[in-house]
Amino acid sequence: MRAVLGHDLTQTYGAGPVLGPLDLELEEGEHLALLGPNGSGKTTLLRILATLARPATGALQILGHDALAQRQLVRPRIGYLGHQSGVQPQLSALENLEFYAALYHLEPERARAALAEVGLEAVSGRRARELSRGMEQRLALARALLHDPELVFLDEPDASLDVTARELLGRLLAGRAAVIATHDRALAASLCGRELELGAGGATRPRLGTPG
Repeated sequence: MRAVLGHDLTQTYGAGPVLGPLDLELEEGEHLALLGPNGSGKTTLLRILATLARPATGALQILGHDALAQRQLVRPRIGYLGHQSGVQPQLSALENLEFYAALYHLEPERARAALAEVGLEAVSGRRARELSRGMEQRLALARALLHDPELVFLDEPDASLDVTARELLGRLLAGRAAVIATHDRALAASLCGRELELGAGGATRPRLGTPG
């Protein structure tokens, strides 16, 4: 079973195209990098794949389900990290993960384990608004992976992360399928087996190939 199978996906804004048309396949456990300039449709494509937006045209299967008609079956099995971290600034790092653990019907202990996985045990009681940008990004990654998703969609996950934390990404993504939007070609080459190059404005069909 493919993790992602998309056909003829497009998106428009007003009268103009912002994405596609494109076809996309992702195997279980495979990592794919989305590359391209600002405005090329990387974020738009990730939001479509994560079932947060509907394409203007096309068909999309996620983990064997019709993602346009069966979002409720897809969402518990995927993780998403967008430009906004999704953490609650007034809650502590631990409280943030306990909140999301409750939403996923997970034991509270899972929140502490997730903090440990991203190296934030020492700041578990600190409010999220008091964390550095790099720590907040680590917390956001823990939130996105808290429920152990099979497939993750990450939009610039390396933002504000140091070299050590970037290495952490590789460990966190091991065994999962992932689509990662990034401007960093070195990161794409280190994490992903393939890349998808989107053209400016989404007007051209993307180039699919191996990093390098």
